[in-house]
Amino acid sequence: MPDTPLAPVILGNEPGSFPHGVLAERHPAIIRRVRDAFPYGPGQHRALDELLASCADGVIEPLPAGAPDRDHWDDWDLPEYVGRSWYDVPWLWSESYFYRRLLDAVGYFGPGTWQGIDPFRPFKQAELDAPETDEELAALDALGELSERERGDALLHGSLWGNRADLGFRFSSAGAEAREPAPALVADDSEALWSLLPPGGAATLVLVADNAGRELVPDLLLIAHLLTEERAARAVLHVKPHAYYVSDATTADVVDALRRLRAAPGAAAEYGRVLRSAMADGRLDVRAHPFSCAPLPYARMPDDLRAEFAAATLTVVKGDLNYRRLVGDRRWPPTTPFQRTTAWFPGPVAALRTLKSEVITGLSASAEAALVAAEGQRWRTSGTHALIQVGPSKYLHGQ
Repeated sequence: MPDTPLAPVILGNEPGSFPHGVLAERHPAIIRRVRDAFPYGPGQHRALDELLASCADGVIEPLPAGAPDRDHWDDWDLPEYVGRSWYDVPWLWSESYFYRRLLDAVGYFGPGTWQGIDPFRPFKQAELDAPETDEELAALDALGELSERERGDALLHGSLWGNRADLGFRFSSAGAEAREPAPALVADDSEALWSLLPPGGAATLVLVADNAGRELVPDLLLIAHLLTEERAARAVLHVKPHAYYVSDATTADVVDALRRLRAAPGAAAEYGRVLRSAMADGRLDVRAHPFSCAPLPYARMPDDLRAEFAAATLTVVKGDLNYRRLVGDRRWPPTTPFQRTTAWFPGPVAALRTLKSEVITGLSASAEAALVAAEGQRWRTSGTHALIQVGPSKYLHGQ
């Protein structure tokens, strides 16, 4: 997708813009929360203070010489951006690199006693064990009275709106206030999604997860339903290879979510049993590809990941960050067809996302006009709207 005048890459250097606010306000707030959550030592406190100062008015610095993923980051444009302001490089890149440097600051990559300790784990655990999670799991008991399609729709929407459970979003002032109940979707291609996963088929589903906790649980529930009802013969769940973006799901978070399901009463425990059984017999696989933590659009994915998506009956990408990586983190006019921005994708792809950043494609002119009339531009970033989009069109129409 070339950088055209219609779709410039989003930077964070415009004061008052949403990306600028994330870099200038949200990231310092996250540093303070992480610092307070663990009994870190003097070295980690100094490193966090240095990162805080760098975020304010510093420049991008290289990774340490012994960093285990330095080769990846060299391929991911780091040499091009070293020495430049955090605000003057693509926002997707600078936002991602912030989390990579935060992990360095707390000793995540070691060596040392803090190696591999997820700095966001206390926040993930608190959310997973919250009373609201009990209420959501208890609601599963009522799904048994519904038809298979009705249960599927309920679990699909549970997975979609679970994307509101984004801890990084809530750490900022923009995400901390109370929200109204979820409104209607701004785009809904759910019929196209279900058409790709008919009952009794031999589909392979790939689900690229976003957040842990109260988003990952409904993602797993949706997978369990698709396997049980034979809308998918096999599922692959992609998570992050290490901690990332505060609440992004890792393999450890999958284990925690399954524990939470199995410990719950009623239908939730049965869903947990189904998932454990599926993992044991190979119908459900969990993977963590290095590119999941790349600061780049998916259009630059490596060949092995491209081949996996090409072989899938449907790839579902969850959440705001994955959406930005799917369509390109650009200032697309909202009416730009989703099919255009995903035409390069190697197989059928569905996006399930609540809107927490400015990027949006695939809206009708009337839908955009109604949203702007009601809310100005706040609808793009408030987390109160959502979408289900499916493409590219060549896979939907058998071309």
